[in-house]
Amino acid sequence: MKDRLTTALVFVMILAASMGQAQQIEWMSWDEAVSRAATDQNPKKIFVDVYTDWCGWCKRMDMDTFQNPEVAAYMTDNFYMVKMDGEGKEPIEFNGKTYTYVPSGRRGYHELAAALLQGRLSYPTVIFLDENIKMLSPVPGYQKPDAFIKIARYFGEDIYKNTDWQTYERDSR
Repeated sequence: MKDRLTTALVFVMILAASMGQAQQIEWMSWDEAVSRAATDQNPKKIFVDVYTDWCGWCKRMDMDTFQNPEVAAYMTDNFYMVKMDGEGKEPIEFNGKTYTYVPSGRRGYHELAAALLQGRLSYPTVIFLDENIKMLSPVPGYQKPDAFIKIARYFGEDIYKNTDWQTYERDSR
């Protein structure tokens, strides 16, 4: 019995270690992603995960969705991945404007996050931008891996250019 328990424990440890070795997303700053989009020969689209430290659904999406091997591999291959604290304090310069933290209410917000979220400060919200850093769409709320990968492919594979979301969603069931 002790040998079986030891074997089971070793198996669980190996499984946990292998899951830890799954494809990891290389998160970058806004500035890094914008720079790469401007200088790479074949730039990718930009994906922005707007989160806060206190957001439980943001943490769950990190664990369930972004650590999913299929999601991580797809996103890494097709997007520059940005993690942006919606309440971040560091100024960010973009398109000749400096975006800063705005103290407001109990927590405040970062102006660039607010601009990307189109004034709807809801966490988590993910944002898809094209290769020219133009807004494709914000997507608010927690997304499970299967739903998320469908959304990511819609933008990542340029399906949005020829097919509306309702048609794509209906046809991809």
